[in-house]
Amino acid sequence: MTSLDDIHDLRDWLELADKLGEVRTIAGAHWDLEIGAASEVNYKRPSPPALLFDDIVGHRPGRRVLTASMGNARRLGMTLRLGTDLDDRTLVEALRTKPGEWAANASRYPVREVPTGPVRENVLRDGEIDLLDFPVPKWHEGDGGRYIGTGCAVFTTDPETGTLNAGAYRMQVQHDGRAASINIEAGKHGAAHVRAWFAREGRAPVTASLGHDPLLLVVAGTEVPAGTSELEYTGAILGRPVDVIRGEVTGLPVPAAAELAVEGWLRPGRREPEGPFGEWTGYYSGGTEEVLTLDVERVYHRDDPIQLGAPPGKPPHDYSYMRSVMKSAMIQDALVRAGLPGVEGVWAHEAGGGRQLLAVAVHQQYAGHARQAGYLAAQLPAAAYMNKFVVVVDADVDPRSLNDVVWAMCTRTDPAEDIETMRRTWGSRVDPLREQGAPPFNTRAVIDACRPWTRLEQFPKVAEASRELLDRVTRRWPDVLGGTW
Repeated sequence: MTSLDDIHDLRDWLELADKLGEVRTIAGAHWDLEIGAASEVNYKRPSPPALLFDDIVGHRPGRRVLTASMGNARRLGMTLRLGTDLDDRTLVEALRTKPGEWAANASRYPVREVPTGPVRENVLRDGEIDLLDFPVPKWHEGDGGRYIGTGCAVFTTDPETGTLNAGAYRMQVQHDGRAASINIEAGKHGAAHVRAWFAREGRAPVTASLGHDPLLLVVAGTEVPAGTSELEYTGAILGRPVDVIRGEVTGLPVPAAAELAVEGWLRPGRREPEGPFGEWTGYYSGGTEEVLTLDVERVYHRDDPIQLGAPPGKPPHDYSYMRSVMKSAMIQDALVRAGLPGVEGVWAHEAGGGRQLLAVAVHQQYAGHARQAGYLAAQLPAAAYMNKFVVVVDADVDPRSLNDVVWAMCTRTDPAEDIETMRRTWGSRVDPLREQGAPPFNTRAVIDACRPWTRLEQFPKVAEASRELLDRVTRRWPDVLGGTW
């Protein structure tokens, strides 16, 4: 394989990533905690490789688990079909305007239904189904069970319009491997679909892909505009339709090239105790709650399927880098499309899980510009969920540098005048500050860390060398200074 155009499934993706030196294999790990712990060690490395676990204890060789699929700029750029040699800076540049273009073009790429595909190499029905035949990890020491759905894409539809949604919701194996709970936040599109189906028919159809091209995880794990099918959005990124088969039970789509997929119906009274689970906030998500549970009626899988693992946890975790990059690009795109002038950059920091801490850099053009940017960013659909801090900085501050953002806060923010709060905004059940049983509201702060508009000309000059001078001395002593700033 030599080009991005040759990637049609997870195995193609792995072949190219391996050729680029981006994959490491671990043999002999146990599904009980060792896969999760080894992955966690890997996430903390400066540019973690993808880890492919094989020969997993208790399972035959070939049934594998992949983690850290998009843990650095090179593999994320490859996954998004933007290039195979990108670094952090060039990846962000390559993504500018792309989310808006993909959303605008999505309807040009309706899914292509095919009669069969690799995912149908094996079809399990009724008494044949046991999800624990696959090496489903227990990811964290405090988890309440084994989670087969972390890097998954859960498919639901609007019963009125047929619009498809794909979401990355956690799925815990239940009922001795014959069922899986699906933990969907109430404000997500998938939850709205389920409620609508319950009201209309008393049950809701669901399919879920559990191993696939990591691009599908990118799309399922970010906020694609309402009314846009994630599979069509994926098609816009690929420049070609996504091939799907129809589920035998529900008729919902399943990606034809998926490694492993399940199908069934959710019912209002069918719930199982679920959790706790180590979540993207860096904490276990409270105690055990009753969660809607899918009695699995079909399992589809390739020979020797590969599960796509993407366990969250204290950042950096499996998908925190991917989420930071994608959310940053989507929020910047949305601010520009909303008509906000002077947007220089946006970064959703990994320390906040790519959601809770946003930095927005602007060229101030009028009184109130900085506050306008902060309030818009705090409530854009692409940014509103679980947002807690929006810091607006001047264009001379790199929003990707947490050091520079905090420096701007310390030197340009008057805490009494420049910090404003919004109350009872869109929070999450996984917020460690939420009291058990309380509605998932949160409070967020907009922090103006820009130079005061009334003092722009008189504000003290920053004590640092010019870019031209830095470039000159770096060129003179490249062996000593190259790549250090």
